Amino acid sequence: QRFVGILNALDIVAFLAKDWCLEDQEKAMKTPVSEVVIPNNSLLKEVHPATRLIDALEIMKQGVKRLLVPTSVGWRCVSKKFSVLYNGRWLKNMDSSNSNNGLTNINRPSTSTSTNSSRATFCCLSREDVTRFLISCLGALAPIPLSSISSLEAINPHFSFVEAPIPAIEATRKVPQDTNAIAVVELTSDGQHKIIGEISACKLWKCDYLAAAYALANLSAGQFVMGVEDTLSPRAVPDIGINSTLKGDSNSVNGTAGSTRPRKFSSRSIGFFSHAGGHALGSMRSMYRGRSAPLTCKATSSLAAVMAQILSHRATHVWVTDGEDDVLIGVVGYREILHAVTGPPPPTMS
Repeated sequence: QRFVGILNALDIVAFLAKDWCLEDQEKAMKTPVSEVVIPNNSLLKEVHPATRLIDALEIMKQGVKRLLVPTSVGWRCVSKKFSVLYNGRWLKNMDSSNSNNGLTNINRPSTSTSTNSSRATFCCLSREDVTRFLISCLGALAPIPLSSISSLEAINPHFSFVEAPIPAIEATRKVPQDTNAIAVVELTSDGQHKIIGEISACKLWKCDYLAAAYALANLSAGQFVMGVEDTLSPRAVPDIGINSTLKGDSNSVNGTAGSTRPRKFSSRSIGFFSHAGGHALGSMRSMYRGRSAPLTCKATSSLAAVMAQILSHRATHVWVTDGEDDVLIGVVGYREILHAVTGPPPPTMS
């Protein structure tokens, strides 16, 4: 077997937004993942257990998102820092040491798992795992963590964006490989870009993929990130051919079977809303904006604060804004964080 690529939520939604997928959703859901994933075998690399942590960071700085560490190899002469990192002991130590300092949510285990096979056993190490470890030893990295991201030159000014009136499907044609995120912006009076939302893998991974695919194919980027309720009247919301089983329907037999009805598209059906009923439209709208608002910081934010933001929200990036109008000036992702951590400290002010 060979590694092909990493499949994310945005890839799935973009695939399901194709015309033939919307017409025959049952056939689309049976499509092999090999036809959906974007091939890129440089995202995964196997390393020896004796690899030093600093060498692992250098590998990830080149764009590798996952490291496979064979656990069947002997543990003798293994770098202490690196072995603690992927052997799992650091998670236990961090949970006990940080239970009283507000870092409990940051240090929860990531989605990395161990893979067993008849030939070899591997531990999968992600950039999130490495960042969790680094944030547990910020003192050893001083003064870099408390320095601003602007002084560390950690702000990437080259980001992808679409303007709000543009069809949302256009965003899928300019997705960057590293963050898998596209900013949705509005033009200000002076021609600058104000961020109002984002179309990204980390925002879509808990959503209803079929409903999100319909929205991606039929709405503008602004409507997609703001919610249909903010831009369309209830009468204008279309019905889509997504079948859902409604329990307790009058057509069910003895309450053991459900009926199939078309479900109306809305921000709730995409999955941004909680499913508590009885809320007025205004309260639902504010709830949606609170949960879907893009993760942002300022250029003066410290590197440690940005790392904490990314980890606590299980995100891959933070947008950098300037001023009260949230003018978008850049983005900070895992690659920028790793470059900053391994780079020289900023010059001291005289």
